[in-house]
Amino acid sequence: MSEKLKIGISVGDVNGIGFEIIIKTLADTRMLDFCTPVVYGNTKVASFHRKNLGLPEFNFQVVQHPSQAVDKRANMINCWQEDVKISLGEDNEIGGKYAFLSLQRAVQDLHEGSIDALVTAPINKHNIQQDDFRFAGHTEYIQHITGATDSLMFMISENLRVGVVTGHIPVKEIPERITIQAILSKLQLINSSLKTDFWIQKPKIAVLGLNPHAGDEGLIGREDLDIIKPALEKANQQGIFCFGPYPADGYFADKTYLKFDAVLAMYHDQGLIPFKHIAFHNGVNFTAGLPVVRTSPDHGTGYDIAGKNLASETSFREALFAAIHIVKRRREQAELSSNPLKTRKLSRDRD
Repeated sequence: MSEKLKIGISVGDVNGIGFEIIIKTLADTRMLDFCTPVVYGNTKVASFHRKNLGLPEFNFQVVQHPSQAVDKRANMINCWQEDVKISLGEDNEIGGKYAFLSLQRAVQDLHEGSIDALVTAPINKHNIQQDDFRFAGHTEYIQHITGATDSLMFMISENLRVGVVTGHIPVKEIPERITIQAILSKLQLINSSLKTDFWIQKPKIAVLGLNPHAGDEGLIGREDLDIIKPALEKANQQGIFCFGPYPADGYFADKTYLKFDAVLAMYHDQGLIPFKHIAFHNGVNFTAGLPVVRTSPDHGTGYDIAGKNLASETSFREALFAAIHIVKRRREQAELSSNPLKTRKLSRDRD
């Protein structure tokens, strides 16, 4: 039997719903059959949230390093020692400071291979900004630490996978960031991830247009004709099966996404608004293209419901499962690549 994976968990903003969804997920002891969780936080803060949730019987096993993590227990590494004033539902510097301390230690252990994957609870992208964190979000920070040349925000659920060309940037900057090379790079990342992380042998990828009605043959902007179509032609020449550009409204309204393995949107809201509507609470944010595995729930800090025991842990739980599955697929793929005999046997078995 293979060793159980160690999955790191950063706690996000301590004034939000991060601790709530973490504790609710790990309080279901069945989760401990699938992985050994290592939470990067603080036991005093955890105790505050645990009592607020009315779960006095739940507790964390304190460890100093992931190598000490205890099987069948929810483990915690104390990333700070001082007392912290919790102000549930409040956006303040305290929430950002301790969100970063958690993330910094977790990403360090992830990069060093001490944990097998990382699931990140929501941060506030404004209050986390400080000297050591000048990034638009988790994705950009982890890409920087790991030295990856590119990455992809890949929203995944059972029936829909959405990648974006541009992520957390102002809307007015989107057109200048939509280039042939940018689209081609994201298509390469999606294609590779679908094959390696999701085991889809011949992925079919849809691509959305930038303008309404995908430009209406140039009547509503030229980007779809002059940039997106040439990018698709280059991608197909590289063996990437991609189609489009499709008008975004009709693509989702007609459920065309059910005919494809993934879709590439041009910008954040074009892809994430329909994704969050369709996936409800089951969506997961996966950062594809990195040498490490990182997932997160598809929602934010939830200040409006923090401390009210209303937050659903479903998306966080799905993010935890997604991290486990992707790590296992990557490792099995690597094993198959290094063992041609096993690859041929697997192929015969499937036939």
